[in-house]
Amino acid sequence: MKLAVFDFDSTLMDGETIDFFAKELGLEKKVATITEQAMRGELDFFESLITRVNLLKGLEYNKVIEIGKNLPLMPGALELIPKLKENGYKVICFSGGFRVGTTPAKEKLGLDGDFANILHHKDGVLTGLVGGDMMFDFSKGDMIQRVQNILGVSKENTLVCGDGANDRSMFPYAAKKIAFCAKDILKKEANIIIDNKDLTKILEYIL
Repeated sequence: MKLAVFDFDSTLMDGETIDFFAKELGLEKKVATITEQAMRGELDFFESLITRVNLLKGLEYNKVIEIGKNLPLMPGALELIPKLKENGYKVICFSGGFRVGTTPAKEKLGLDGDFANILHHKDGVLTGLVGGDMMFDFSKGDMIQRVQNILGVSKENTLVCGDGANDRSMFPYAAKKIAFCAKDILKKEANIIIDNKDLTKILEYIL
């Protein structure tokens, strides 16, 4: 068995989920600036996540669900995932974003699982609180080791792909380390770099 773990925002999905939510409140630029700094490794991921989610307080949860279901997939995503599965990969998404976005994408893409955070809501609106599997800089590295142990997959048979600083923690546990349209901080630790917005380019390195 082989394992492929993908980041979601700006990797499997073309954009940042939280920026789409912030746009509804007229806060897209403010939130996007914080997101960009976090992905470059200039801010602590946990602190930046808490700060950004707090800015979403009051957003209607029905609107959050609607946006989450309609996020744009990255070009090549629909073609890539079936090919990976044909080649013996279990394909999983790890996201420092939110399950309200990753779970609909999991269904569309046929992923084997998604691990992400949960936006807390009460009385039909976001409370500005968040919790979940992927809250910290180290979360993805921690989770990939657990998944590898459960599935019995070695580092040699593991592929990881992401774009930002919080994807770095996965890289020591994979033989194929893909930086996809990535920040420089991640490219430095990758052994495969793809700068075109086309996920099918990954197939050139595995088939």
